[in-house]
Order: sequence, then structure tokens, then C-alpha cells
Amino acid sequence: MILSLFRKNTATAPVYAVYSAIVAQSRQPRFYAEWLVPDTVTGRFDMISLHMALLFRRLRAETGEQKEFSQAVFDLFFKDMDRSLREMGVGDLGVPKRIQKMGNIFFGLLAAMNEAMDKADAEALQAVLSRNVFDGATGPHVEALAAYLLAEDRALASQPVGAITGGSLSFEVAA
Repeated sequence: MILSLFRKNTATAPVYAVYSAIVAQSRQPRFYAEWLVPDTVTGRFDMISLHMALLFRRLRAETGEQKEFSQAVFDLFFKDMDRSLREMGVGDLGVPKRIQKMGNIFFGLLAAMNEAMDKADAEALQAVLSRNVFDGATGPHVEALAAYLLAEDRALASQPVGAITGGSLSFEVAA
């Protein structure tokens, strides 16, 4: 998927709309102020990654246009990360290495989340979040984020795929 960064631009208005909804939800103040997600570049990347993972969980069984849509959102995500790194002053030679590292982090998080969430295992999800988002910390804030993700996963499962690929992704659970 990382190599897809070099493909032609497949982002359409619905792709941008869904990605924008993910970024907007990821910026909800509650994550940072109440649930203690670090308000850093890494913390914000983690929150976008968590919401991207929710989308990919929703679309993972789909084929055809839905699979292409999922790939286009992924491509846009990493193009946005590339742009952000460049805006922060990372040089041309450093960007690909950082993007590759970010991709590896994202895929590791996605795999661990899927394993825990497929079993609806809140404790396993809390361990994933503790390890990947909270630098080993545990507590009510980790439990709250895990409960939010499980609830949001259920809410997204009820959204029609056609609506999502049409650009309408709504997060049902208030952060």
C-alpha cells in the first residue's frame, strides 16, 4: 500500500469527505483533554490511525469499488502525512523513511486492533492502546478510549457501505 503513493491521484470528493470526517473526529478535544492522548504530532497521528482503522474494519470485507475506495482513502492519508512532514521541515531524503515507519506503525496497530476487536475483547484492546498510544500507561483514560472504539466500531457497522463510499461517514458516538 505504501507504494501506492506513487500511483495517480485517485482521490475523489467522497474520498476527501470521508478522510475529512476522520480527521475532524480525531481532533475532538476530549481525546486529548480528558482521555490523555498526548497532544503531539505522534498523538494526533495515533488518533487518525485509530479512526482510519475503524473505517478499514468496516470496509474490509467489501470488494470492487469499495476496496478501491478504501485504497484511495489510505493513499490520501499517507499523502497528507507526507505533506505534513514536509511542512514541519523534514527534508526530501527523510520523508520516505518516516513515511515507511509510519506505515509500519499503522499496519501493526491495525492488526493488533483487529485481533482484539474481532473478539470484542476490551482488555486486549486496552493493552493495544496502552502499548501504542499511551506509552505503557493504564487507567480509566485507556478504558474510556477502548470503550469508545468498540462502540464506534458497532455504530460504523450499521452504516451502509454505499453511504460511506458516497462520502458520508458519521461517527455516532460523541467523543
